[in-house]
Amino acid sequence: MRRVNDYQNKKVLILGFARSGLGAAKLLLKLGAQVIISDNKNLQADEAAKELMKQGVIFTQVQTAELIKDIDLLVKNPGITYENPVVKAALAKPISVITEVELGAKVFEGELIAITGSNGKTTTTTLITKLLAQERKIGEAKYAGNIGIPVSEVAPTLTHNDTLVTEVSSFQLMGTHDFHPHYAVLNNIFASHLDYHKTRANYVAAKMRITINQDQNDFFIVNWDSSELRTLAKQSKAQVIPFSRCGNATTGAYVKDDVMYWQNEKIMTTSEMGIPGDHNVENALAAIAVAKLHGRSNEMIAQVLRSFSGVRHRTQFVLEANKRQFYNDSKATDIEATQMALKGFNRPVVLIAGGLDRGDTYERLEADLKQHVKAVVLCGETKAIFARSAKKAGIEKIEFADDIQAAVTKAYALTTPGDIVLLSPAAASWDQYPSFEVRGDLYIEAIEKLTGKKEV
Repeated sequence: MRRVNDYQNKKVLILGFARSGLGAAKLLLKLGAQVIISDNKNLQADEAAKELMKQGVIFTQVQTAELIKDIDLLVKNPGITYENPVVKAALAKPISVITEVELGAKVFEGELIAITGSNGKTTTTTLITKLLAQERKIGEAKYAGNIGIPVSEVAPTLTHNDTLVTEVSSFQLMGTHDFHPHYAVLNNIFASHLDYHKTRANYVAAKMRITINQDQNDFFIVNWDSSELRTLAKQSKAQVIPFSRCGNATTGAYVKDDVMYWQNEKIMTTSEMGIPGDHNVENALAAIAVAKLHGRSNEMIAQVLRSFSGVRHRTQFVLEANKRQFYNDSKATDIEATQMALKGFNRPVVLIAGGLDRGDTYERLEADLKQHVKAVVLCGETKAIFARSAKKAGIEKIEFADDIQAAVTKAYALTTPGDIVLLSPAAASWDQYPSFEVRGDLYIEAIEKLTGKKEV
């Protein structure tokens, strides 16, 4: 761990005590800071909070502008908006407002890799970590960040010989100032999280913070199939490395005649991959680019990509029963993610969808529904809106369910041998479930109960 003195005897407010808040608090204590944690929950009985209290951390449920009195730094939970009165008051003073990923990266002394994008971040992060863990002579590769493990929790355990692969969201990137990855990956940009960012321009600007501190000694790996990203790449001072599934680049990583290449080196055919879908080909290309820039062998890369069966809740193959295959894509919290999932299948799909109503309509999903889906089972706030688009797409079998468990039973009843049952909601989970993980876990449990088989 790199020793930094920036926080010695500084008074730091942590706004929001989730796992990232806990990681930030522990790290700040190591760095000599005085820590105050504000959360709207009463944490007096929380075991982790009680341990921090023993070390002098102050907890409060107050969340007003009074909190920033005498504060030197604010570390906020990424999900807390910049409209929050405490955050606004801090910025007006001005007091620096950062997210935990910025704090964790400051103490890391090894090679930092960062991945962002509207979709595919976790799969790409996982693949890169797996690839860089192979053929190492020294050190190890670990992942952290938006993937569910705070950077501030992992970075202090690593040395200068190690590689830290970080998944970073737009929320996290907005709270960075000095964050400087040696390799930065931008998978794609869709119109996501506009309830948080207010405008697409703000969202794009947040994503581009991944490369803002890079220089000519760094690498910016970019999806060259997007004209927008080709233009945005000009803003980077790093060496730009393209990847392309659609023939828009013949340098970097690309696909030609169903074969994935690095430069002119054949890696493998796309059909050999262990996970379906064009979007996963793109994720693999980004990972190939990073691996090849690290000198990894083509044979090893192909072996990892063949054996990789996906990340939980992300077009995850669950099991096969009675010649029906079940896939869990609960992480598909927007329309584009569901589009990409559907395009990954060449067999009839019974789709389970619906969730939190954020004001989206589903017209742009209708072509994919028409091409890939034989029936839908809908639940959540968006079920009526989704049903209208399903009818326009010509789907005759449309059913409603009260929850995910009931949806599994109804979906199975609509299948015939050879069909796919796919949970890909095209909406967030928060209308019924605390997270997409909980939604996906309940889906898997229902499948296991229905079929009598266990998740692979």
